[in-house]
Amino acid sequence: MNEKFSYKRIFLLGFGFFGISIIWALYNAYVPIFLKDFALSSFIIGIVMVIDNVFAIVMLPYLGALSDKTRTRWGRRMPYILIGAPSAAIFFALIPVARAHKNLALMMGTIILMNFFMAVFRSPVIALMPDITPSRFRSQANGIINFMGGLGALFAYFGGKALYDINYALPFYVGAAMMLIANLLVVIFIKEPEEYRKPSKEKVSLWELLKKTSHESFGELKENLKDVFASQEKSLLFILLAIFLWFIAFNSLETFFTSYAKFELGIKESTGAFLLGLFALGFMVFSIPAGFIGGKIGRKRTITLGLFVIIVVMLIALYLGTQAASGKIAVNLVVKAFAGLFLLGGFGWGMVNVNSLPMVVDMTTEEKVGGYTGLYYFFSMAANIFAPPLSGIAIDHFGYQSLLIFATIFFVLALIAVQFVRRGDIVGQTPQDIYELIPDMD
Repeated sequence: MNEKFSYKRIFLLGFGFFGISIIWALYNAYVPIFLKDFALSSFIIGIVMVIDNVFAIVMLPYLGALSDKTRTRWGRRMPYILIGAPSAAIFFALIPVARAHKNLALMMGTIILMNFFMAVFRSPVIALMPDITPSRFRSQANGIINFMGGLGALFAYFGGKALYDINYALPFYVGAAMMLIANLLVVIFIKEPEEYRKPSKEKVSLWELLKKTSHESFGELKENLKDVFASQEKSLLFILLAIFLWFIAFNSLETFFTSYAKFELGIKESTGAFLLGLFALGFMVFSIPAGFIGGKIGRKRTITLGLFVIIVVMLIALYLGTQAASGKIAVNLVVKAFAGLFLLGGFGWGMVNVNSLPMVVDMTTEEKVGGYTGLYYFFSMAANIFAPPLSGIAIDHFGYQSLLIFATIFFVLALIAVQFVRRGDIVGQTPQDIYELIPDMD
């Protein structure tokens, strides 16, 4: 691995996250509204919205380990991007076509296939970051690629609003094209380390490799999970528990906030998506500073501060939303207040999200980075499996106003869990570290 930290290379890698974020932002903002056309309850919509996470929790550990073993002239991660990204883009673009035909079976088939192909390449893209970044700079690198992810979400929420108001299908067509172009840039400009671009001398059939990796990856996942729960030192358990809890909170908001905006506040779903866009804007603006803050004062302290900011934002938003729903405050004023709050919430989310993956991967060895990346996403995707149905049940029983209460509770629980983490932190930068952060343009 090149020990010199390269801004250029990390920003180019960030286009992969840019494209993925466009797809998920549009998917979470508008697909629940589409599904409401079929007279489904919020609980059932929540079940549909976890399909991506079911694929992720089953496939990401496997694909992370499989890509660790892959050796081709393109590298070990790139083949998965070349297969998954174009296929996912096609089926994503077909979602509004399925809606136009008012056929639930067609809609479900399109959603399932789109989610399957997104899972094919997501873990390999994510694993590229630690592949090409020295350990002590991973918070900074994760800040940069999360900046690019935030930029993608920003395009989706802000540009998507304008396109959606013209025709509800346009955000899906444009989003699919942008995701394809973004991942093409990654394939063209990111060169994996030379050792991963040399075909293995050991001749193994594809079927044998798949079986071997299946056994080893899920065996590795089993062993890693055993380490999580059996180890006397519980830092890994508590950081993964915290990740699980805060993703339950965040995914419930991401899935149902546009519905909350439409059915509770009485504003257009595209305006609700715009407000989520301000959250993404705050995340994007603060993701790079969040990485440097994590490197300076420590990842744990930065995550704690970020969660505290988000909890305060949620409590204020809950109060304002309740007042608006009861007619005590004008809805247009509450929308403006939400705009400022969500921008601030995005700052907090940047501090949380940017510093969490580096904490997990720094608790293992270089050889197991792909497996631990899969472990990280096992817990985050497990959270996303629980979040939509649980928050959907709350909404069905208590109304859309319960959404913000539900999210706040889980952010608070995550804040408590983080306090028990003792490893995976790097505090302070030496003068030599600062020097090595000078961009390497090679």
